[in-house]
Amino acid sequence: MTRPFSSLLRALCLSVVLTAPMMAVPHSAAAQAGSPFEAVLRINDSVITRYELEQRKLFLKLLRVPGDPEAEAMKGLTQDRLAVAEAKRFNLRLTAEQTAAGMEEFAGRANLSTDEFVQALAQAGVERETFRDFASNGILWRELVRGRFVGSFTISDAEIDRAITSGTVNTAMQLLLSEIILPVEGDPEAQQALARQLRAEISTEDGFAAAARRYSASPSAGRGGRLDWTPTSELPPQIVELVLALGPGQVSEPVTLPNAVAVFQLRDVTEDRTAEAPAVQLEYAQFLLPNTPDVQAQAAALHARIDTCADLYAEARGLPADRLTVETQPVAAVPADVALLLAQLDPGEYSTALTRGGARVFLMLCSRAPVVEGAINREAIREQLISRRLTMLAEAYLEELRSEAIITTP
Repeated sequence: MTRPFSSLLRALCLSVVLTAPMMAVPHSAAAQAGSPFEAVLRINDSVITRYELEQRKLFLKLLRVPGDPEAEAMKGLTQDRLAVAEAKRFNLRLTAEQTAAGMEEFAGRANLSTDEFVQALAQAGVERETFRDFASNGILWRELVRGRFVGSFTISDAEIDRAITSGTVNTAMQLLLSEIILPVEGDPEAQQALARQLRAEISTEDGFAAAARRYSASPSAGRGGRLDWTPTSELPPQIVELVLALGPGQVSEPVTLPNAVAVFQLRDVTEDRTAEAPAVQLEYAQFLLPNTPDVQAQAAALHARIDTCADLYAEARGLPADRLTVETQPVAAVPADVALLLAQLDPGEYSTALTRGGARVFLMLCSRAPVVEGAINREAIREQLISRRLTMLAEAYLEELRSEAIITTP
């Protein structure tokens, strides 16, 4: 049985990684539009038509991709034109079988056949040819990138060792989130009501960023609440479960944390189907400082005096035992408010965003490491690092093509 289209979209939001042009313009659609073949942008010797732009906008809206649909559609189509032209320059083409396999693989991410997927899209006005070109040109670009860069670099054993030590590999999924942290003193109802109001009113990334700057008590507020890519294994499980139910751009239900209420916006998600997410173990220190007006200066001076968490024992000498705690725990056992901050720190970095009983917490990440059972598959780690390097090279490659192209508006 075909799944409801809303369920399809939710599944797709976890797996949209291809970006390819939509080039075919069916006659049925052309008849419905005023000027479907009108050029809206010229890129070297090719054009983007009004119909293609409208189709891409519709596709992005259906997938709930954040940002302005028209701007994102134009950006994506421009990138796609450049990629396809480069593939032609190298005489790189796909067979009909490769195209069919690509469509089947993409549809399979939503547990649908190609025909079921096309039927679901058609209900919302997205043509089969649009999907065909979207999938096939994405594969074309991927093959072009691999053909140009695979073999041009190597991943050293030292890089693998660093990845293992830092716990940055073998994560099944990474999230790109924005956060609003509303501090609570006493009854949380007022902040919960504000969180519910924000969730109901926010519909864009810019709107969320503005609310974060106005209301959030997190260090990320100055960045509009935006966090960097974070592996799910480094986040509190209850938050991971909540945000994975969202589509990109959507805002979560309020989350009650110790001394705070939070809402999150899912901006993007990536998946690694070749690995399971291991448990991540954190060692972290909490050193309580008097919450005086100059506490931030005290924290900065403290950090300048120490090199590692072990140095905090000397700082705490003669103080009550509860002033310093150093713990080693899996992420799932770390309090959610602490885990959220630690996810944003590298070993040796600190945060002063939390308070405890009238004191300011100097929170320092000592170390982060995966809890690995059995032998480590170094070759699997090498492949993941190669994939990351290829992604970076592909982005630079595309930017080079854009800078060399002649792009004009008719």
